[in-house]
Amino acid sequence: MRLETERLVLRKPDPERDLDGYVELWGDPDVVRFLGGQTLPAEEVPAAIRRGLGQWERHGIGLFSVLRKEDDRFVGRIGYLLWDAERWVNAVSEELEGELELEIGWTVLSHFWGRGYATEAALACRDHAFAELGRDHVISLIAPANVASIRVAQKIGESYDRDVDLPRMRVGLYSVGKRPAL
Repeated sequence: MRLETERLVLRKPDPERDLDGYVELWGDPDVVRFLGGQTLPAEEVPAAIRRGLGQWERHGIGLFSVLRKEDDRFVGRIGYLLWDAERWVNAVSEELEGELELEIGWTVLSHFWGRGYATEAALACRDHAFAELGRDHVISLIAPANVASIRVAQKIGESYDRDVDLPRMRVGLYSVGKRPAL
C-alpha cells in the first residue's frame, strides 16, 4: 500500500532502507517525549520496525514511512494504529481480533516540525480511511501537553471527545466522522 500527497510519499516501512530514519526518530528525546518519553537505543530499532510490520501483516494496514518527494528524505512515520478500545492496547504490541478503533497517528523528525508534513499526510490517511478502508470515523490519541499534535488533529477535522488511559499514560481522544454525501 502506498499513498501520495503533493510533497510526500507514504509507503510500508522497509527495515533496511528506513533504518537510519527510525534510529533518528526514536533516538530524539524531543520526538518521543509525548510517546511515553523513552528513547530507543539504535540496536533495538530493527525489532521495533518488525513489530510495526506485524500489524501490517495481520491487518493489511499500519504506520507508513513518510518520505519527501523532492529528495527522498525520511520525514517520519504517519498512518494507522488499530486499538482494542476496551483495554486500550494496540495491534503493534498485541495480536488483536474483532472490532478495532482506527487511529491516525503521526511522528515527525524534529527538524521537519512546523512544515505541515504531519497535517498533509494525516489528511491523506483520513481520506483513505473513509474512502478505501470504508471507515465511518477515525481517532487520534494525543498527550494533553502536545499542542502541536492537537493542532494537527483539529486541522484534519478532529475534535476532543474524552480522556483515555493507555497502559503508560493518559491521553486525549480526538475523532472525526465521515461526512455524509450530499
